[in-house]
Amino acid sequence: MNAPLEHPVVAEPRWRERGFLRSLGPAYWTELPAQPLPEVHWVARSDTLAAELGLSDWLRSDRALQVLSGNAAPHERSPLASVYSGHQFGVWAGQLGDGRALLLGEIDSPIGAQEIQLKGSGLTPYSRMGDGRAVLRSSIREFLCSEAMHHLGIPTTRALAVIGSPAPVMRENVETAAVVTRVAPSFLRFGHFEHFAHTADDVAALRRLVDAVIERFHPECRDAPVPLLAWLEVVARRTARLIAQWQAVGFCHGVMNTDNLSILGLTIDYGPFGFLDGFDPMHICNHSDHQGRYAYARQPGIAWWNLNALAQALVPALDDAVPDNAQALGEALEPFKAEFGSSIQRLLRAKLGLATERDDDGALIDGLLRLMAAERTDYTIALRRLAEFSCTDGAANDRVRDLFIDRAAFDAWAARYAQRLRDEHSVDAERGPRMNVVNPKFVLRNHLAEQAIRRAQDGDFAETQRLLAVLQRPFDEQPEHEAYAGFPPDWAQQLEVSCSS
Repeated sequence: MNAPLEHPVVAEPRWRERGFLRSLGPAYWTELPAQPLPEVHWVARSDTLAAELGLSDWLRSDRALQVLSGNAAPHERSPLASVYSGHQFGVWAGQLGDGRALLLGEIDSPIGAQEIQLKGSGLTPYSRMGDGRAVLRSSIREFLCSEAMHHLGIPTTRALAVIGSPAPVMRENVETAAVVTRVAPSFLRFGHFEHFAHTADDVAALRRLVDAVIERFHPECRDAPVPLLAWLEVVARRTARLIAQWQAVGFCHGVMNTDNLSILGLTIDYGPFGFLDGFDPMHICNHSDHQGRYAYARQPGIAWWNLNALAQALVPALDDAVPDNAQALGEALEPFKAEFGSSIQRLLRAKLGLATERDDDGALIDGLLRLMAAERTDYTIALRRLAEFSCTDGAANDRVRDLFIDRAAFDAWAARYAQRLRDEHSVDAERGPRMNVVNPKFVLRNHLAEQAIRRAQDGDFAETQRLLAVLQRPFDEQPEHEAYAGFPPDWAQQLEVSCSS
């Protein structure tokens, strides 16, 4: 007789005994299990991230399905919900926290220690008036955008999987439940520090948090005269570079509250986000943002505002030996301005294919953006087509020229651009490919996400996985997926996303 077939042994994730958050102590979190969901099923998985984590086989197992849906415990310790506070839409909101997220724990992986978090796994002590759940619609959006941003080269939390369930969840209408698995070195936000400064009024806990973050993530700051100030400058610079990358790719976060900014300079909390279609500096992607606080052009200023809120929270933690705490903290933030300015100029020069730096580059870049803003020219398509621009063959410029109604205005700008390229002896055949590795052909436009969502709501998850594959190669031509790079359809103008998205 043949021996019975044995199921292959699938290695479990290497869970750390005490991850970073757990090691801080119970003042920073509440321990509780996830709430199970019925009839769970896979919606989407990031095989790329799974491979990076060394979890390719595990992610395809039923064990992973149960763990990442919250239906099974990954180890003997219960998950953690973290407490934090924050400013929402510029108003102090007091205590917030992980209202629908649970940290399963921290794993060792080939890309370093990573926290594994479930979003949508049920009520926590910080849910306030919420139900602790996430819906399929918002979960697919976060999954796709997390991975899309990573492959665009923008620092971000990652998404390993989406798991669905027929369990009903009430939003504007009844929707079905889903859980996103999020991955990051840490999910700490500005609001964690605000909590212990303003809500808990616990200076010892605040200082412990600062010291632990420096020790774990920025040990190079330990030897500075004042480690906290050195660390805050690192945070300011990282935040500046992140926002510059958002602006350069046309990404709108939509809800830049202090509890939604990562202390590590990662894009975090994908809710009412959006990529620009027609270029509109005052585009508001969040239907709930009635005052336009988080409009695209205001994102750098809001990041600066949030950094100042963080600095204010750190005043009690600063050593008494520093003569003027507020002034010292403000000086630590100052590098944000120069860092953002140099970063955005560097990124935009690269997008225009400029290999050298000239004093009047800012005016040249601004001229193009003003043209695009006047006509709501498609941001992604225009910059991608600009790679075809020729200094010598005017006919080669027709495809980008055709994007502008005011041809004379474009021609005037194009003449300046062509001269600038000639001044640095730019070669068309070399410049075009260089521009195509910084100007994506594919971004997660709202209508693409919406098409995947509608199919998923009908039980067809193939489009979500297909769209993920396209977004993982945003700079490649992918002629077989040309439709994903086209202009948004008219119906896309009616799409709205809000904080419930």
